[in-house]
Amino acid sequence: VRNVNPTRQAPSGVNGTLAAHVQQKGETPLMSTESHEEGLTARRKVLGDDYVDRALNGLDSFDTEFQQLVTRYCWGTVWTRTTLDDRQRSLINLAMISALNRSHEFKTHVRGALRNGCTVEEIRDTLLQVAIYCGIPAGVEAFRLAREVFDTEGVAPAPIDDTA
Repeated sequence: VRNVNPTRQAPSGVNGTLAAHVQQKGETPLMSTESHEEGLTARRKVLGDDYVDRALNGLDSFDTEFQQLVTRYCWGTVWTRTTLDDRQRSLINLAMISALNRSHEFKTHVRGALRNGCTVEEIRDTLLQVAIYCGIPAGVEAFRLAREVFDTEGVAPAPIDDTA
């Protein structure tokens, strides 16, 4: 087990944080690989700079490798494939994450779906599929969490047309 100085302050930049940790450990930085850079770009595009910066700033020996794995594999290898577009990936993620009942990740990916151009109607229909195939309780929770995100983000679903 390597001893890490707990008083060490992380540099303000994400790459500086990772580089400092890698330098300290004497390892080859995973962050310098093409898949890491592509992954970081994709991750920022979908989740936003603020979210990614919060996830990456202040990394230490406990979570650096996990964040590198997420960035390289999830975002750099899978999200950058071209068969599915980002909107499709977002809707698939909403279905899977709601089935797994991971509320924090679900809300993060509702925001990502909105950033990727998914409409309220597309998110609604995805969650209807969740309710049918994963159970009504999963659907109830997914709709509740999506509404929280809509409210926070200032997204207003269209009113019901009473004339129809």
